[in-house]
Order: sequence, then C-alpha cells, then structure tokens
Amino acid sequence: MIRVKLTSILVNDQTRARAFYAEKLGFKIKHDVDMGGAFWLTLTAPDDGGGVELLLEPNAGVAEAKAMTEALYARGIPQTQLYTADIAAEYEALKAKGVVFKAAPAAMGPTKFADLDDTCGNWIRLVQG
Repeated sequence: MIRVKLTSILVNDQTRARAFYAEKLGFKIKHDVDMGGAFWLTLTAPDDGGGVELLLEPNAGVAEAKAMTEALYARGIPQTQLYTADIAAEYEALKAKGVVFKAAPAAMGPTKFADLDDTCGNWIRLVQG
C-alpha cells in the first residue's frame, strides 16, 4: 500500500520558514539537520509526531523551482493545503499571532478556506476538514 509519509513545501528562506511553521502555525520540528548550506528540516503536527512530515525545502539553486514558486505566489495560487477542524477559531488565533491572510474564511463547496502568507514565498490554503 502506498502512503504519504513526507511532503515538501519549497521555501525561499529556511530560517524564516522554521520560525513561521513552528512558532506561528504550531508544528513540531522532527528533523533539523545541517546539510552544509541547507537543512533537512521536517515538521509534524503537534499531536502526531509519527505522522506525515512536512519538509521545508529550499528553492534556491534550482532556477525552475524558484521561478515556479514565485509565479504561484504572484498569481495567488496556494502551494499546498493544510487542514483544521475549526477554521474560524484558527483564523482568529493566527491573526492574533500576526499571520497575514488574503481574506477572512470563505465558503468553498461544502467546506471553508482561507489563504495565508507563509512569509517564505508561498500562499498556503487553510481548509476546514
């Protein structure tokens, strides 16, 4: 059986990404290994340390990766989606921590979403699931 164990988000600054994803979004750092110029930096949901790991991967050094993330950001297209059970509460808590959203949560079919700026070159879609 195939499963998702690791997924990545391309970021333009791993140090800023580490702080944002851990301090603002509340993820727990699982691996933070200096690879000489970059880090093998993975995080997990705070209540699921053995679950899916989120790799914060630098887009520097790969022109196509940098161009893709810059184009997605410029067009307002989220690079990935994260889930929460209560988007209204999460939106207010994150705004209180200084997280910037495009707009308040809105309906999208049977669910709600809000796009946030991860400060590292990405829009991230927060979805109520």
